[in-house]
Amino acid sequence: MFFATFVRVLVSARDVQSPGAMAPDARQSLGKAGEDFACGELTRRGYAILERRYRTRCGEIDIIARSGKTLVFVEVKARKGHKYGGGGEAVTPWKQQRIVRMAIDFLARRRWLDQPCRFDVVTVDFEGGKPRIEVYPHAFTA
Repeated sequence: MFFATFVRVLVSARDVQSPGAMAPDARQSLGKAGEDFACGELTRRGYAILERRYRTRCGEIDIIARSGKTLVFVEVKARKGHKYGGGGEAVTPWKQQRIVRMAIDFLARRRWLDQPCRFDVVTVDFEGGKPRIEVYPHAFTA
């Protein structure tokens, strides 16, 4: 009895959102749309998209691409306005470290540790109807 009540309380608490927070499905849809626009822009700039949503136990890399001979690990941040700051501000040093760890995992699994690589950030702002896409090459270093 205690365990069942405890589980119900945990599930209820997990489903409570802070005021103004986006529902998980809406946030996921926004993120997917942002990644779609980012892939389109990167392709337009000559990047070859190798993989999307590369997952490890540490998290996920949104896009892995190639630009010339360089592997590019891309973090995409999609926003509907600037209420919580711009997308680039969300790529904190902690998030950068996680992306670097996942990139090392990706390279090691493919035995590509000798490949030149870099880390880019793409922000997609959906405020005002038409998405505004910014690409920041070499956004941070390992």
